[in-house]
Amino acid sequence: MAYKDEQLSEEKVFKDPVHRYIHVKDQVIWDLIGTREFQRLRRIKQLGTSFLTFHGAEHSRFNHSLGVYEIVRRILFNFENRPNWNNDERLLCLCAALLHDLGHGPFSHSFEKVFKLDHEDFTKKIVLGDTEINKILRRVGKGFAQDVADVINKTYENKLVVSLISSQIDADRMDYLQRDAYFTGVSYGHFDMERILRVMRPMEDQVVIKQTGMHAVEDYIMSRYQMYWQVYFHPVTRSAEVILSKILHRAKYLYEQNYRFKQKPTHFLSFFAENVDLEEYLRLDESIVLYYFQAWLEEDDTVLRDLCERFINRRLFKYIEFNPNQQMTEWMELYKLFQAIDIDPEYYLVVDSSSDLPYDFYRPGEEEERLPIHLLQPKKDELKELSRQSDIVEAISGKKRTDHKLYFPQDVLEQLPADRPEKARIFEILFG
Repeated sequence: MAYKDEQLSEEKVFKDPVHRYIHVKDQVIWDLIGTREFQRLRRIKQLGTSFLTFHGAEHSRFNHSLGVYEIVRRILFNFENRPNWNNDERLLCLCAALLHDLGHGPFSHSFEKVFKLDHEDFTKKIVLGDTEINKILRRVGKGFAQDVADVINKTYENKLVVSLISSQIDADRMDYLQRDAYFTGVSYGHFDMERILRVMRPMEDQVVIKQTGMHAVEDYIMSRYQMYWQVYFHPVTRSAEVILSKILHRAKYLYEQNYRFKQKPTHFLSFFAENVDLEEYLRLDESIVLYYFQAWLEEDDTVLRDLCERFINRRLFKYIEFNPNQQMTEWMELYKLFQAIDIDPEYYLVVDSSSDLPYDFYRPGEEEERLPIHLLQPKKDELKELSRQSDIVEAISGKKRTDHKLYFPQDVLEQLPADRPEKARIFEILFG
């Protein structure tokens, strides 16, 4: 029997708090889970710094990746023997679902911004490079590893396969919304996934939803909207992200200034030099990053030491609503006032902005063309775009909401002598 067709002698199951059980029968999937590159995802949190806001949010990319695999497995079970579906691509879909987040680094998005990295690039390098993952994929067949990379990269020729893992209603989103809601303890991310899976249908270039499932999809869209603003963009989480990014910026700056670290940042050196190879990338996980933050509590540099202490002991920055586009005069004055009281505004006065587009319809020619969710009408093969049928979705379609916050160390400002004229002015600008 060919490797791609091999089945385990006994089905393996993972007990899962979201999907109850995750089922593995394919030998290829079982082998991929056991690789060092996939096991590394246990050491990367799914929600970055959110554990400092929601104490239950300690779940990992490993959990999530298994969940996405399980959702795709269930979708494909429902697709069997349906028109427009070729079961020969079943294993490709399962592998792409399982491996889609392989390239995430520690504290994912904050880390990427500081070092100008893209986790999708590293996912591709892991899938195609000299890795245990690649060895398994090459055993499946010639070109199979490239096909998996293309699906994850959204360049695979069969857009139906891509849409299962990356679209406006895909297995990735359906898992992380429910999983993140579960571990943060909020109610926003829950929707009737079983109903959505039952009404999904394969079309030539995308998954569509039967008209009868419209209300379940409305619930999903609103769940996503609420999760972004109540969990993913929570201002306390963003405060922790600001401090995390400033720690990394400071360490990089000190290294470039030939500062003598007591704890040399060995694992960061290639990142500081912006010349990171795959092996160095894979060695760096959150346990390593936190080790350095702990060690840097003993550094002579007061900024690095203070920022690390704030992150480790959750002494976060306070924040106010602040739009730099409309309050540039206040921003410039605050910047000078911080300099006057010897608080470096580069590290201690930070504007952070978050924005989200909960659902969009197709707009040809735009930079990011989003394939909309289509509803399959009772009349055979007639499709209608979701926002044209749903008043709820129409109300939020194409509407990008942006939120601006200004972060600062209120504890330090409060400790300033009362007779410092800068103190009164800073508090007047910040608090009115």
